[in-house]
Amino acid sequence: MNNKEMMELDPELDSEFDELVKYCMASGAIDLNLYTEYDVKRGLRESNGKGVLTGLTEISDVVGFDNVDGKRVPCDGRLYFQGINVMDLISRGDKRRFVFEEVTYLLLFGALPTSQQLNQFIGILGGLRELSGHFVRDVIMKAPSSNIMNALEKSIVTLYSYDEKAEDISVANVLRQSLQLIAKLPVMSVFSYQSYMHFKKDDVLIIRNPDPECSTAENILRMLRPDGKYTELEAKVLDVALVLHAEHGGGNNSTFTTHVVTSSGTDTYSTVAASVASLKGPKHGGANLKVKQMFNDIMQNVSDWEDEEELRTYLARMLGKEVFDKAGLIYGVGHAVYTISDPRAVILKKYAKKLSEEKGLVKEFELFDRVERIAKELVTKSRNTLKPICANVDFYSGFVYTMLGIPEELFTPIFAIARISGWCAHRLEELVNKGKIIRPAYKYVGHHTDYVDIEERQ
Repeated sequence: MNNKEMMELDPELDSEFDELVKYCMASGAIDLNLYTEYDVKRGLRESNGKGVLTGLTEISDVVGFDNVDGKRVPCDGRLYFQGINVMDLISRGDKRRFVFEEVTYLLLFGALPTSQQLNQFIGILGGLRELSGHFVRDVIMKAPSSNIMNALEKSIVTLYSYDEKAEDISVANVLRQSLQLIAKLPVMSVFSYQSYMHFKKDDVLIIRNPDPECSTAENILRMLRPDGKYTELEAKVLDVALVLHAEHGGGNNSTFTTHVVTSSGTDTYSTVAASVASLKGPKHGGANLKVKQMFNDIMQNVSDWEDEEELRTYLARMLGKEVFDKAGLIYGVGHAVYTISDPRAVILKKYAKKLSEEKGLVKEFELFDRVERIAKELVTKSRNTLKPICANVDFYSGFVYTMLGIPEELFTPIFAIARISGWCAHRLEELVNKGKIIRPAYKYVGHHTDYVDIEERQ
């Protein structure tokens, strides 16, 4: 990269730039009382935190309350993909080694595949995984990014140049593009990480092509590890994690982004790059990394992990903004929809326990279990709410990825590898239903003023 493109400002201009920052801050500040006066749904949420209804979908249903005699009553969380409970998809799917590809089929086509349909679908994905040597050399290895999500955005947008029908947004063509992106995203993620480690960290460069006979989870592990080896349980746990992250309703930030950008009529590559950009945000896709950092802090500062009173005291100090990042949060606890439990966390916790036994990390798992139990009590008390509070999927996902030897740089890309199945399903749903361009309203609350000639300005 030409450093002149990213030069720092001339030190002599620092004071002038500081002035511009002040102007920017002053110009952008809006009286917060106006949001209440005009009943603005900030974050597209009602005052009670419930999301504003902006669309309809048949792809997935996120349930945290039951309707009992006209009242919303908290319940054990349920997540449905195309009407089927995700717990059944995983528990019944245990008869087979891997489920993510079957779930991807379900999300895209609305029904579970027959054995023949599933085998054909797996064959299609397997045949689409590989990237050309030219693409790997010219796109992935040039100017590698320290944030793999940015590398993914670059790779996805560049695929546009390799597609002769990039602008065709017919359902048939978008389905073709979707299948290619679903197949290639794991390869682009791992290759981008390997390139980053080699060119930025002076590590050995390992580029192992995907095996068309292996599942998505298996390929991630074999491409990532120097020896390409993994246990059956490791691949199974990663497969379960991919299933749990594949889809979560149309209202989450990245999937809503998919709908918004799709509604403008733009191409598939621009749409998916926008969804990746949304997921990159730490308020959305980076939460599990924050949980890992929090537990590293707990492990360093709590002398006896089995002493619940010591844990309770430290977690209370965390909520009191005294320790860790002093944000007053216990990360991985609480959810916008789920109340009594997050079904994804319930499932992943079970597999985390199994993996901790294989890895000799049972004490670490037990620490997570204790913190979960104590934190739910403390957070409920601190918020003074009657609504039950549960651990969410991020609470255990970072621990699982760490046990699998997945580096932190790939935590959020793994999320994207899974969620692209849901994004593509929602993009196709938006196109099939020929929706209007999504255009919510913003009310102008500034003041009209007269134009002043430059000679007279103060």
